[in-house]
Parts: sequence; C-alpha cells; structure tokens
Amino acid sequence: MNVADLLVDGFGRVREAVHQAVDGLTAEQLAARPGPEANSIGWLVWHVARVQDDHVADVAGTDQFWTAQDWREKFDLPFPAGDIGYGHSSDDVAKVQPQSPGLLTGYYDAVHEHTVSWVTSLNGAALDRVVDEGWNPPVTLGVRLVSVLSDDLQHAGQAAYVRGLLLG
Repeated sequence: MNVADLLVDGFGRVREAVHQAVDGLTAEQLAARPGPEANSIGWLVWHVARVQDDHVADVAGTDQFWTAQDWREKFDLPFPAGDIGYGHSSDDVAKVQPQSPGLLTGYYDAVHEHTVSWVTSLNGAALDRVVDEGWNPPVTLGVRLVSVLSDDLQHAGQAAYVRGLLLG
C-alpha cells in the first residue's frame, strides 16, 4: 500500500462514519443535544467537514469549498467565512441546525472528493514538507493530514454516539 492509498482509505472511513451518523435523521434529530452544553450531530458533522475543508485547502493551495461552492450560503450560518467551529460556545453550537442529512453529506462529500483527488497525487517524500512553522517542531504535511484524520474520526464517532442516544 502506498501513501496515497493509505490516505484515501483513512478519509474514506471518515466519509462512511459521517453518512452513518446522519442517515435518515430529521432536522430535529440533527439539532438535538444530549445535554445543555453538548454538541449536536449537525454541529459535529458540520465541524468535521469544515476542518477538513479548511486544512486540506490550506495545504493543497486551493480555495475552500465552503465559500467557493456556496456551501456557506446553503447553510446560512451567522459565522465569519473562515469559522470552522473551533472554540464555539454552547450558543454557537445551537445555531447550527441543518434542515436535512443531505445538506451535511452534500458538503462533506464535496470536501471528501476534493481531498481524495488531491491526496492521490502524494508520495512519501511529499509528507515531509513543512506546512506550518508556527509550532515547535514545525508541522509537516504528514502530521497535518494525520491530525485532520484524527479530529474528523473523533467527531464522527461522537456524532455516532449521539445518534445512538437519540435512537436508543
């Protein structure tokens, strides 16, 4: 297995988890929160897509689909264009109320296809490229992509857990 195949498999697992978490849910279920400070499935999946879109666009040198493909307008959220959900308050989480699973999976799938298309061009040497000098040690492309996968899988797992709570 080469690096590109490994990354495609990893991001494919995120996609599968995202779809399983939202499949067949109503708008009310997507917005439901198991506690007053908890994240909803809708917020969690939106955040997964936003993190991946933001971080992959940055390292790939491309525009984010959030703004380039009008997903920001489709979601109609009161956040700045660059907001990915990091540091959101409970009130911010409550503002993310997607009207259907299709809105979430549509955005995530667009981001996923871009991600997969881009990572298929990578080889092992590409992963050593420094993409963020703001850390000590500086962050390489490989570390950034593993970070995105880790964050995405954790939040997709949280969405699956909330789904389990809702559906029993």
